[in-house]
Order: sequence, then structure tokens, then C-alpha cells
Amino acid sequence: MPGTKKLRKIQMGRESTSGSAVVATTIWRGLGVPDDLRKVEFAEEDVGYLSGVDRTYVPQLLAGLAMEAVPATFEQIVHILEAGIKTATPTSDGAGTGRIYAYAFPTTAKNTIKTYTIEAGDDQAAEEMEYCYVESFKLSGKAGAALMMSAEWRGRQLSTTSFTTGLSLVVVEEILFSKSTIAIDAVSGSIGATVKSSTLLSADLDVKTGWTHVFTGDGQLYFTFTKSTEPEVTLDITFEHDATSVAEKVIWRAQTPRLIRLKIVGSALSSAGTTYTYKTLIIDLAGRWEKFDKIGEQDGNDVIKAKFRGRYNTTGVQFATITVVNELASVP
Repeated sequence: MPGTKKLRKIQMGRESTSGSAVVATTIWRGLGVPDDLRKVEFAEEDVGYLSGVDRTYVPQLLAGLAMEAVPATFEQIVHILEAGIKTATPTSDGAGTGRIYAYAFPTTAKNTIKTYTIEAGDDQAAEEMEYCYVESFKLSGKAGAALMMSAEWRGRQLSTTSFTTGLSLVVVEEILFSKSTIAIDAVSGSIGATVKSSTLLSADLDVKTGWTHVFTGDGQLYFTFTKSTEPEVTLDITFEHDATSVAEKVIWRAQTPRLIRLKIVGSALSSAGTTYTYKTLIIDLAGRWEKFDKIGEQDGNDVIKAKFRGRYNTTGVQFATITVVNELASVP
């Protein structure tokens, strides 16, 4: 029988050795289908046919998966961060049940990421790609809605497979943007110290991870390895047109560096720890405002949009870190 959309799924497994395919250990609670990105070339030749002839070759294999925007969760956002920023070892928050996953972007040394094997398809056919990493991802939120997460994955090749059986859905909790706060501080101060109230309307974090793949003459058509290049981190914020946004616009014109913390809390942990009482997502950035738009309007209300670019600051000794607090002892 033909495949059915509601029977699509994405399953993932963390690779012990990058490129060595593994069975899936978890089901991704989101949307997306795999894409075979192999390169097919039609050979150019003068052989007396105006139509050309059907001589082709495949010089390169590549695969991709666009994880479509779905509500971000404290439990599954870590997969994107593990495969795009670094492999994090969770730490316990004192005697509490919270587990802290800290994902610091690289500055003077490269990070190490965790690659995945991904299975995806429907009830008609499943396909698998190995050596998967996150090329880019986005976190988008607006008041009154969930924070949304999406990601672009790349893998070595796409081949037919069978789904790993026996997996259960992970229990997840959505990250709700209305439970967020934003703090903006001088680089000489403490990040998160000065919360700006009643001004944040929406935020979009765009990340190009800097991870890319490299093809070499190594006996295979798929890429040989991945490498770390310069990451790009930007945060687009919509403010109320109020005292906060007016003041930050002045700071933008002066090109004064800033520290920004976007913090979103969830439900209470089973047991409070030394630092955290709730499931938490924190986005910390150092950098400078790149642009302030002209005054806009939202439902008859004046608003203003601004772009902040994350860059390392020597005074604040910071670049960018995403911290997730959940109750998982390890990444599933």
C-alpha cells in the first residue's frame, strides 16, 4: 500500500565512532523527511546526437534532513545542540534532580560534536544516513506561543533501511516563550543581572554552527570528515518602542558591546537544586547591536526590531553559551 503521512517518523542514534552507523535509540518528536543530495552529472560529449545521450555518473554522495519548526522541548533540544555546538557532559545541580547541559560555542579552541545515525521515512520505506551533524539551527519565539526549533542536518549518504523497532516516545515538556525574560548588561557587569521588563515581544536566534564536511580523495564518494569553522550567531529581537529600546538604540549608535541573556523557565524540577528550581533554557550572548530598524507597528502598537550579533568580548570574557536544565541523566 502507498505510504501515509501520519506514519512518517524520524529516529536517531548517537554514534560512538563518527560515520559508523548505529541503531536508533530515540524517536524525534517533530517533522521532517530525508533528502538524497547526491550529485548526478550528465557527461558532455560530441557523438553526433543533437538530443545528447543518457550517459551519467555520480561523483559525490551527500544526504540532508530539514527538521521543520516544531515546539522546542527541554528534553529534545539537546540533540540539536550536541550535533551542532559540542558534546556536553551533564552535571548535577547539587542534591536536586536537575541536570545541567552547558553548550559553549568555540573561541580559541575547537569543540567536539556528537554525530548521529538518522532513520526517516514512512510505512512504505525507511532510509538511513550516517555521520549526521547540524549545519544550522533556529530558535524562534513570540509572546503567547511556544518557542519553535528547526535544524538543517547533513549526513554522508542516504540508503534504504528498516526502522529500529521497540522504541517508545520520550516524555517532553514544551518551552513556552511567554515564560521568558531578557536581561541586557554592560560587558563589565554580570550577565543576567539587569532584567528588562515588559518589553520583549519576540526573539529569533539564528545559528550557523560552523561545522562543515570535507570531501577528499579517500576511496569513497561520501565526505571523509567534518571540520569546525567560524560559527555565526545572531539574535533578532522585537521590542516595545519604550525606554529600553530607545536606550539600546543609543548604545547601538555608539557601538558599545553588550551582554544579553534570554532565559525561559518551565515546570518545577522534582527536587530543587543549588542553582535551579525549574527546567530552564538560557541563551547567553556577548556582542554588539548590528542594526535597529525604523519604528514598526504591531496591532496598533509601536514596536522596533533590532539585530544583535554574537562575538567574543575580551572584557566580559564571553561569546555564546546555551544552557539547558532538564531531568535527564544522559542524552537519550
